[in-house]
Amino acid sequence: MTEGNFTDYVKIKVTSGKGGQGSAHLRREKYVAFGGPDGGDGGRGGHVIIIGDKNLWTLFHFKFKRHYQAGHGEHGSKQTSTGADGADVYMRVPLGTQVKDPETNEVLFEITEDGEEKVVAKGGKGGLGNSHFKSSTNQTPRYAQPGMPGEEVEVLLELKLLADVGLVGFPNAGKSTLLSVITSAKPKIANYEFTTLKPNLGIVEYRDYRTFVMADIPGIIEGAAEGKGLGHYFLRHIERNSTLLFLIPADAKDIYKEYEILLNELQKYNPELLDKERLVAISKSDMLDEELKAEMKVELDKIFVDVEYMFISSVAQQGIQPLKDKLWDMLNKNEDA
Repeated sequence: MTEGNFTDYVKIKVTSGKGGQGSAHLRREKYVAFGGPDGGDGGRGGHVIIIGDKNLWTLFHFKFKRHYQAGHGEHGSKQTSTGADGADVYMRVPLGTQVKDPETNEVLFEITEDGEEKVVAKGGKGGLGNSHFKSSTNQTPRYAQPGMPGEEVEVLLELKLLADVGLVGFPNAGKSTLLSVITSAKPKIANYEFTTLKPNLGIVEYRDYRTFVMADIPGIIEGAAEGKGLGHYFLRHIERNSTLLFLIPADAKDIYKEYEILLNELQKYNPELLDKERLVAISKSDMLDEELKAEMKVELDKIFVDVEYMFISSVAQQGIQPLKDKLWDMLNKNEDA
């Protein structure tokens, strides 16, 4: 998906460098008329290397450059001098990037740590110089190995955002508004469906200067797991969130029904998503008076038996700090145990 400067899926071609040719040089000096072989080896071709960069959040920089070529190894020379290796090419990607085979969709590897390096195309090996082929029966070999060719491969880069908390909900549930209030992020906000067409990340400042990362995942619709709308592009970002915050507006026709639909879409896409910690936030609750809220709690207590819920209002700043407290406890309970 590409929207604005956000790109999370791109196909690229990479070519490693070919190895340098070995030298077939024979030693010739003023007082050495018939010296032996002294040809050096060729240098290896440059690798194409993918490296994780914590400062990147998108694959946008690959949008206009789709082919990367490493340098070729230099040829060997006399006096058994080895040729220089070809220059490696480094492709920097955000953390959470998977590298896939475009034919089979197999995950070749993934980058999850800053500075983590993986070679995606190995440079060709340099050829051996003729000094390696000297023997008692052939003291002046006049041949050397050519360098090995490099690799040319196509790969898919697919980004799955790394965040502590992922916001899950239907379009217009108030996710962008909550993110703008609880973090310093400034997502696009308007009162119509699919305002958010790209994931937004924000840093939530907690007590004592502690922080955690929250991601506003674009709204889910029924059929998202089958690819309806932009379902697949949205849902894959949820896989990397350790805690899921379900946001359901207080004016929904059936709050629990919406929750079940959202759960069903996640289960159809990847059943493992249901193993994550979950919390339900009833948004836009500033439109409820205390009497109506009490009536709703009686009903919600009966149906939300396997998950906790909270009433919040991003606009009125109601329940925001308790929400932060609860999320922090959920994220850190394993460490405190």
